[in-house]
Amino acid sequence: MPKRFTLELDLPDELAAHLREEELAGKAKEALVMELLREHRLSQGKAAEVLGIRRDDLFPLMTRHQVSVVDLSPEELRSELDEPFPGS
Repeated sequence: MPKRFTLELDLPDELAAHLREEELAGKAKEALVMELLREHRLSQGKAAEVLGIRRDDLFPLMTRHQVSVVDLSPEELRSELDEPFPGS
C-alpha cells in the first residue's frame, strides 16, 4: 500500500490565487519524481507508474523538466557504441 505524505507550502498570494489545490499537488508530485529520476533514485518505469502514465509519455515530460532520457556514463556510452548494430 502506498504511503501518503502531506506537504505544507507557503506561497505568495498572487501565485496561490492562480493554482487549484489538485493542480499544485500534481505539479509537486511531478517535480519530485523528475528530481528522483535525475538523481538515479527512481527508474523510468517506476516513475511512469508513480505518475500514472505510460512510459513513452514520460519522455516528453522528462524533456520538459530537463532530465536526460538517455543518461549513460562515458564508459557505458563507449560500451554501447562498441556493440555492433543488430542485423549488421
